[in-house]
Amino acid sequence: MYNNNEVISYLQANKILALKLDHALTGVGKAVSSQIETIGAGATRALYYTSCFTDEYQDVCQKQKTEDIRFKNGVIYILQHGNVAYDMLKIYFEEIFKYKTSDQLERIKQMLMAVNIHIAASSLTNAGFALATASFVAAGMNLSLELSALAGRRAGGVVGAIGIYGVVQKAADSAHRLHVQYPAYYSALYMQQLEMMYFLIEPLFERAEAFKAQWVSDDGIADIITRMIR
Repeated sequence: MYNNNEVISYLQANKILALKLDHALTGVGKAVSSQIETIGAGATRALYYTSCFTDEYQDVCQKQKTEDIRFKNGVIYILQHGNVAYDMLKIYFEEIFKYKTSDQLERIKQMLMAVNIHIAASSLTNAGFALATASFVAAGMNLSLELSALAGRRAGGVVGAIGIYGVVQKAADSAHRLHVQYPAYYSALYMQQLEMMYFLIEPLFERAEAFKAQWVSDDGIADIITRMIR
């Protein structure tokens, strides 16, 4: 089962602490050129911050600052709440079941039962079925988050700061892809300040092609849920 403590432990071990994130780039400018090939995304993001010194690229600078704040808020959410993967799944299923009738939900449930997936919903209301489905999927999640691979090995000083920014950049890229692929779900996560945490479950969503839920039939939604679980 996916364990929220794994995320918390990694964030703490690598000092990705919400209240310190705004200080992560102290002195970065001096090391960007020598580290860019090995640090990758984090160095690239740090390099983009040089735009803050030019009037022409203030929009780039402001965008990254906003992403930093949103990432920090997502970290705070993880530290203060329960399983963030479950919460994001619940928001997803609330979105796709929002306009389904009881008959449609029953059809989806029956199709899942046909492949030996039994969603134990107390009632076939939209909210109840979303809650039960999210619980079922979260209980079986076995994602390889590979957070350490995103940021690289632990390091101190400037390199460590750029490593942290590698995670932030990966999160920002993931959120941007979601915004393009499934704007409604992105907006729902954004309202809860969780869109920058989507990168944690993106592998599952890509494997299941979950963004197609906004277009497919009830049969297609049942197939997506099946792929999420298996």
